[in-house]
Order: sequence, then structure tokens, then C-alpha cells
Amino acid sequence: MVSKKEWYQEDFWVKIFTAMPEEIDPDRYIICTYYITPKEGLDLKSAGMYIAAEESIGTWTKVTTMTERVYKLAGRVFYVKKIHREVGLVKIGFPLELFDLDAGISHLLSIIAGNLFGVSDLKNVRLLDVHLPKEFVRVFKGPKFGIDGVRQIIGTSRNPRPHLGTIIKPKVGLSPKETAKVAYEAAIGGVDFIKDDETLTSQGFNPIEERVSNVMEALDRAKEETGRTVLYAVNVTADVDRIWKNIEIALDNGANCIMVDFLCTGLPILRKIAEDPSVKVPIHVHRCLHAAMTRNPEHGIHMLVLAKLVRLAGGDQLHTGTAKGKMEKPGTGAPKELENYSGVKGIRYINDFLRGEWYGLKTVMPVASGGIHPALVPANLELLGYPDIQINAGGGIHGHPRGTKAGAMAMKQAIEAFMKGISLEEYARDHLELKEALEHWGKKFLVK
Repeated sequence: MVSKKEWYQEDFWVKIFTAMPEEIDPDRYIICTYYITPKEGLDLKSAGMYIAAEESIGTWTKVTTMTERVYKLAGRVFYVKKIHREVGLVKIGFPLELFDLDAGISHLLSIIAGNLFGVSDLKNVRLLDVHLPKEFVRVFKGPKFGIDGVRQIIGTSRNPRPHLGTIIKPKVGLSPKETAKVAYEAAIGGVDFIKDDETLTSQGFNPIEERVSNVMEALDRAKEETGRTVLYAVNVTADVDRIWKNIEIALDNGANCIMVDFLCTGLPILRKIAEDPSVKVPIHVHRCLHAAMTRNPEHGIHMLVLAKLVRLAGGDQLHTGTAKGKMEKPGTGAPKELENYSGVKGIRYINDFLRGEWYGLKTVMPVASGGIHPALVPANLELLGYPDIQINAGGGIHGHPRGTKAGAMAMKQAIEAFMKGISLEEYARDHLELKEALEHWGKKFLVK
């Protein structure tokens, strides 16, 4: 019996499932980068060929129905880089003709991230990156607002700076009026953005209609007092029929932003919402559930891939991670070949993609969120890039000794200090709220 290793070394299959780099035209191929750990007995190149076959023409042996026309649809390995023994990077080009462009993201994922994660001869495999040619990307409309559009609403276009956001805390349990009170205090304190947390939708203790009407009334009062527009991202996440009802209720009650847990609803739903002409507000994209795919540095799907798909689908803002905070940043200290996909540098790589040009699609505002308080602001801005970034703080605002308003002021002051090139300690001498925050959370949190 011919082993898989011997099978993939046969000249016939090598010809079908491999190529020279110059044969893979980036305008005609969707190119995926995989980090592969084959099981013992299978070399890295053969493991890549296995994926190329499984995810394209899908056969492990010669069958009588194969034709030259079918072979032209095969995925082809054109780059192999060993990092440790037979563990390493493999790039596979999938011909554009293999994809049903009208089937969108659903079909794309079925090919580039389909059966491969369950293949028995692969111990681990991680989809690190995907290159999408112009012909594929131009099928999508992308974000409606993007960074520039959101800045125009908030009023920071002329003098761009990092935006400050907060999350209503506690996550659940507050009434609509209590939620509105927290939102008002945060707005008066200086935040640009307020959001529901991922677990709050329209439970009995806080129905969406009452919540939105109360919060938007509070934000209208704050605008009268300060002249500032603050976005409120209402969590509309639900199954397909209910999500549209939630959106309708939110917009009818004055919502100026909506939030979607995109992995819970699915990327096609996000795309449908973004492309619907009746949705004339920015979409804040929460990534809860992502770590089921992104956390293991050797297996799953990298956040970079998900970020690209969110931009295709039309998200205006996306959580990408923190440099300093409570969420894990897996892969720190990875080999040089994986630096752009690991740790804080990996988050910066994602942010730079979202802020950069991509075949004319609007940009996406990266959001840092999770355990951030004033002392951690400089490190996050320095490492993740600015001014096009939003810093969200929940407990880091509401946990201030003097409450939400003072907490928002302290976070805003920390951003101001960084943008002026002044240390937090020095700025705190003349800014009581920041001084109290630094004392409350301890100087051990300061990052020089």
C-alpha cells in the first residue's frame, strides 16, 4: 500500500499540487499562508499538498472522473519554509476560478478554512493570512463610514486624535434609566463612544427600546451642555429574524451606532446589515468568540484573517486587542518568521492593515479594549499606533474612586498627556482625576 508521504512524492501529484512562485499571479490567485505541524512521518511540503488537494479538487487518490479542466482548479503549494524540523510555513495559491464570487465570504471560508483543521495527518494547522486579489475584493462594498466617516460624526476630522470609548458596566443587570445615567456621566466626562457589552441585548430587565430611548435622551442632554456628539453602539446581536427587529427598534429610537458580535451572528449577516441602505449609522464590531479560533498559536485562524473579512463585510470599528491589558496576547516570543502574527507586534500588524489602503475600501477603526485604565494608555497608543485608534475602558473608567465622570476625565487626560509628549506623573500634577486614578490602581501599572 502506498503511504501518503510516498503518494505526495509521486511526480504526477507534485505537478498538480505544486508550483514555482512565479507561476502564482497574485491577481489571479487567492493566496493563503498556513502554519503547519504535520504528524510524524509526513514532511512539511507533503502536508501543504494535502491541504491544497483537500481544499480544492478534494481527492487523495486518482479517480476516473479527473480531467485536465479539473486539475486547473487545484490549489498549489509554491512556498515552503521550515522553522523547526518539519514545522513551518506553507503558502498555497487557490485559482480565482475555484471561487463563486457571488457566494461571498461563506464560500471563501469553505475553501481556505474548510476541512483542513480536521485532517488526520495534520497535528496542527493555523491559517495565518490570506491575500485577496482586486477582482475578489471589489465585489464587496466594505465599510459605509470607516475612520474618516466616524471622525466626521464625532468632530475630530480636523485635528485627529485617538478616540475614547467606554463600555457600560456592569455588563448586565442595570435598568434602562440606570444605563442612561452611566452613559450621561461618561459623556460629560469626555468619552467619544459608549457601547453595550456583548452579553446585553434585550433582556427583560433592560429592553432595547427603553434602553435606547433613555440613553439617547441622556446623550442629547450631554450634547446641549458640551456641544459634543457621542456615539452609542447598541448591541443588536441576535438570530437572523430578531437582529433586524433589534436594528429597527434601535434606529427608530434614535440610535447613532449599532454593535454586532460578528462571530455569533456570522459574517454574511454583518455584510447584509452594512450594505442595507436603511442602516445609516456606523457598525461597531465586537469579536467575542474569536479566541476559540485565534488563541492557540499553532492551530485555528489568526485574527488578521478575521479582520480582513470584517473589513470586506463592512464593519466600521473592530476590536483587535490590547498591548497592555487583561486579554492574552498569544505567541509572544515566536520565531522571526512569525513575528508579524504574534503578540503585540501581531496586533499592530492587524491595525496597520485596517488603517491602510485596500483596493479603495474604506478603512476600519481598530479598537483596543480589555483591562485598560489611565496608566496603560501610553503603552497602548505607542505600541498599537495612533491617532487612528479607539481606546475603550470599562472598569478603567467606572472603577475610578469618584465614579464614571471622573474616570472618563482621567482617561481623557491620559490621552492628552501622551499626545502632548508629557509623562502621566507630570500631567497628573495639574489634573486631579488622573492623579487619583494613578494612585488608585497603583504606580506599578505605569509603563515607561
